[in-house]
Amino acid sequence: MNWMERVFKLSEHGTDVRTELVAGLTTFLTMAYIIFVNPSILGDAGMPKGAVFVATCLIAALGTTIMALYANYPIALAPGMGLNAYFAYVVVLHMGFTWQAALGAVFVSGCLFLLVTVFGLRELIIKGIPQSIRIAITVGIGLFLALIALKSAGIVAASPATYVTLGDLHKPEAILATLGFLIIVVLDRLKVPGAILIGIVAVTVASFFFAGNEFHGLVSAPPSIAPTFLQLDIKAALTGGILNVVLVFFLVELFDATGTLMGVAKRAGLLVPSRMQRFNRSLLADSGAIFAGSLLGTSSTTAYVESAAGVQAGGRTGLTALTVAALFLCCLFLSPLAGVVPAYATAPALFFVACLMLRELTEIEWDETTEAIPAAVTALLMPFTYSVANGLAFGFITYAVLKLFTGRSREVHWMVWLIGGVFLFKFVYIGG
Repeated sequence: MNWMERVFKLSEHGTDVRTELVAGLTTFLTMAYIIFVNPSILGDAGMPKGAVFVATCLIAALGTTIMALYANYPIALAPGMGLNAYFAYVVVLHMGFTWQAALGAVFVSGCLFLLVTVFGLRELIIKGIPQSIRIAITVGIGLFLALIALKSAGIVAASPATYVTLGDLHKPEAILATLGFLIIVVLDRLKVPGAILIGIVAVTVASFFFAGNEFHGLVSAPPSIAPTFLQLDIKAALTGGILNVVLVFFLVELFDATGTLMGVAKRAGLLVPSRMQRFNRSLLADSGAIFAGSLLGTSSTTAYVESAAGVQAGGRTGLTALTVAALFLCCLFLSPLAGVVPAYATAPALFFVACLMLRELTEIEWDETTEAIPAAVTALLMPFTYSVANGLAFGFITYAVLKLFTGRSREVHWMVWLIGGVFLFKFVYIGG
């Protein structure tokens, strides 16, 4: 206990060991799906699923441990959704590169990402982000979480006519997710500790009786990681045809991870001058995890927006992250148990957090349209393009253009012009 207090400074952050452990378990349960989804997606690209499963657990544990001990942040890392789909379905299956070359591209982008962080350029980028865009990042991530949650619960479904529509509310998944959300809100209002975790557990237990969930045992030996370990092809990644892929990985990693870190850290009250050194360390932690993951054999690793669930449960220090890391290591041997929690059981927690994150909208200066409109564009484009990075891109471009044509260009930090220009170049010459 004394060691934990000394390392994580629990009292200083107004938290305790129990709260941090519950928060860590909450975060883990909301993101545990990645250890099954990531092997499935990368497996479609021809990668051995068993090795990818092990690589996913190991890099999540390693990256999150560094975040915990080095930055003392309650934020977890794991291979990013969206990036893994781009890796498999665009780079490998559509563009025709081998998965080894794609891993090489992830490695090169990770090295660039780390250099940008080490030399302080990433910090300059962050300081250049306008206050309205910073607020919009939090709101946009909230909307993004809401869409993910509603989709996982089956409440929102795809539609060829309207893109999204109401799902089948007669399905037990949708009903259980709705009940789980109400349980969480009620318990939170009554100030019951661990309300989010209780809601997740309640839906999971109910799923065995009403949704056909099955128990597949407790223990299984982890597969070998040899088929993907150090199998990246860096030489192929440096050829002309795949350099565009490196740029896309780099830009998405830079703004996806930075946006998520800022949004979750702000929600935890950690983006204050006295604690900015820790934020800088968190940037270094997630930078190093990218190329480490490529060595193990998985797509880009990033900070997880699901960490917001643990923050809402009270997590404020690295002990929350360390708990998540330990649970990912356990999954190497307890993968059947980790797979028991269905996506619709964690969806209520994500939707609850998403609702709370929308209150940041009150901080936007709505009377100043050159600030409010870019913020709205940033927040709306994140869920509607299913990408934090795209939301940031359109937000920066809109902000720069509006300031320029309304005679307010002097209010714009030079970094905004640079970032907006880079994104504009990407859209014009590379595409979305």
